[in-house]
Amino acid sequence: MSILMVNEFADFNLLKEVLGATDGNIASHIKALEKEKYITIHKSFVGKKPNTKYYATQLGRDEFKKHLKALEKIININ
Repeated sequence: MSILMVNEFADFNLLKEVLGATDGNIASHIKALEKEKYITIHKSFVGKKPNTKYYATQLGRDEFKKHLKALEKIININ
């Protein structure tokens, strides 16, 4: 199975838009993903506004692939 990562990174606003989750919910998931070293966080400023980007680590990509394989097994059970 070949998995293509669509985006190299996501910022907070993109996550909020795509997931439809609350700020607090997204923040708690980001904290958990960072703790497990599944993502890295890069903070910067665009003009005077803070901008935070979240990148999947190689470990995060590998674990995501395992998760998708497990879901496929569940779906394909007859």
